Amino acid sequence: MIEYKKDCQIDSKNLKALYDSVGWTAYTQDLIGLEKAITHSLYVVSAWYKDQLVGLIRVVGDGYTILYIQDILIHPDFQREKIGTVLMRDVLETFKHVRQKVLLTVDAPDVRGFYESFGFESCDRGSTVAFYKEF
Repeated sequence: MIEYKKDCQIDSKNLKALYDSVGWTAYTQDLIGLEKAITHSLYVVSAWYKDQLVGLIRVVGDGYTILYIQDILIHPDFQREKIGTVLMRDVLETFKHVRQKVLLTVDAPDVRGFYESFGFESCDRGSTVAFYKEF
């Protein structure tokens, strides 16, 4: 049974295990920075199986006019169990009053389909343009 928690403290061991499990090692190279990012996020919902962190969604923004879905990740052993769907629905319901909801992600058919199922439109298919800069 998966338990969902909102804005709870998550220790670095669990964060590292989850982020590493999906290959997001750029985050785990600076665990202190990752912990600060989680703590300073506007909203975080985590999914737990017993004492193991198996999923997480976090958003940043002002919570009134713009919302940026920064991370949504599910441990590979728990993917395809609708955990991501529960997390995304929670965020979209909690922030339904926010007009702009934005996210960046890799382009893959299953990823594209997941976000489109929630009404997100890819900037390459609409009239919006997106820019980003990595250092």
